[in-house]
Amino acid sequence: MASKVYASTAEAVAGIADGATIAVGGFGLCGIPDQLIAAVAESGARDLEVFSNNCGIDGVGLGLLLNLGRIRRVTASYVGENKEFARQYLSGELEVELTPQGTLAERLRAGGAGIPAFYTPAGVGSPVSDGGLPWRYGADGSVAVSSPPKEVREFNGKRYVLEESINADFALVHAKRADTLGNLVFNKTAMNFNPLAAMAGRITIAQVEELVEPGEIDPGAVHLAGVFVQRIVHTGPQDKMIEKRTVREPQEAN
Repeated sequence: MASKVYASTAEAVAGIADGATIAVGGFGLCGIPDQLIAAVAESGARDLEVFSNNCGIDGVGLGLLLNLGRIRRVTASYVGENKEFARQYLSGELEVELTPQGTLAERLRAGGAGIPAFYTPAGVGSPVSDGGLPWRYGADGSVAVSSPPKEVREFNGKRYVLEESINADFALVHAKRADTLGNLVFNKTAMNFNPLAAMAGRITIAQVEELVEPGEIDPGAVHLAGVFVQRIVHTGPQDKMIEKRTVREPQEAN
């Protein structure tokens, strides 16, 4: 069996070409595969289509690729922390598919499970199901591309909308610990979208803080089985950034 361990992030992301689809783990700046994203930026790949809960913040995480103009389309559920994202979307430079967060999570999981589509009540009776959400604006501010209507069916007296699963060419994820077979352990809330993105990728690349030999991770502690992971790169401890630092003004002693 060929080794899953790569010597560098540049080698690990090799093959991500122009126009590739990429599922990316993390939530905000929590658990994002920052070094893999930076390696994709260095590779020069462009016209990328990204599936991620959000697009990072300005210049950080996926915001790095966004600032370089490398992303063509984003499917996400939250975009509120990135001013450049808003600028590109409203100016018609970026196509955006907004989807409910739980729906996005299930679309990724379903892709990894081999389920082509599923029904959900989320979004029924709204533009999510009826169509008309602006995916891309024109330079003059008009809507150039709108979302199409989706199939709606009734089950047991309740209406549900059909959502298609997501499979991506590549997935980029961050894990706290891994063995050389690709079994991954995520740190607390970094479990967010990382396991789901990893499942959706045809080639899943994991940057890991700690790399150990097979058998050193208790099987009961594995969060994602190595069958979903094709490439691993040991990047060491992550420099954890804070999106918004809020501090309380000091209070005078009585």
